[in-house]
Amino acid sequence: MTEHYFDSDPTGPEGRRDVTAEIWGRSLTFTTAAGVFARGGLDKATAVLMSSSEPPREARTVLDLGCGWGPIAVAVAVTVPAATVHAVDTNARARDLTRSNAERAGVGSRVVVAAPDEVPASLVFDEIWSNPPIRIGKAALHELLLQWLPRLAPDGVARLVVGKNLGADSLQRWLTDQGWPTERVASAKGFRVLHVRRG
Repeated sequence: MTEHYFDSDPTGPEGRRDVTAEIWGRSLTFTTAAGVFARGGLDKATAVLMSSSEPPREARTVLDLGCGWGPIAVAVAVTVPAATVHAVDTNARARDLTRSNAERAGVGSRVVVAAPDEVPASLVFDEIWSNPPIRIGKAALHELLLQWLPRLAPDGVARLVVGKNLGADSLQRWLTDQGWPTERVASAKGFRVLHVRRG
């Protein structure tokens, strides 16, 4: 049976490998593996999100939603020493990789890795960063976003990257209709970067 990156517990061979990504002027090395998203290296969508965004230097609590092997979480923690990053993923292998990649980068104490149901309900985030798992389907994606967006601090922002051909513009309209004003702040290589705030 084919495994997907959104499976909770991949069982196939890991085939771990190291990749390097240039993020915010830093060269960071990560370990990836089979059964997780973008095992070959930093995917185009996340690269667009990072290159079109400034580091969240004023944020103290950041959520990386769907962290994969941790490029966003680790880059934010390395670049913003005052921030604690909560890295959340349903995929157990991805969480293990994020932990080890954060340790390798020297930020293991400030990257808190968890399954979605392990995040304290009282925790709010100054910023949410995500390359959301579009391929789980529209209904599941909408449920995911409506679960986590209310965790934004009152003046917080969620930064999402979505492929234009995967419904970025309709998602922007839907979020706004749900009471979450959403602005397209960048568009590159077929991807939209959306900023979502409280209405």
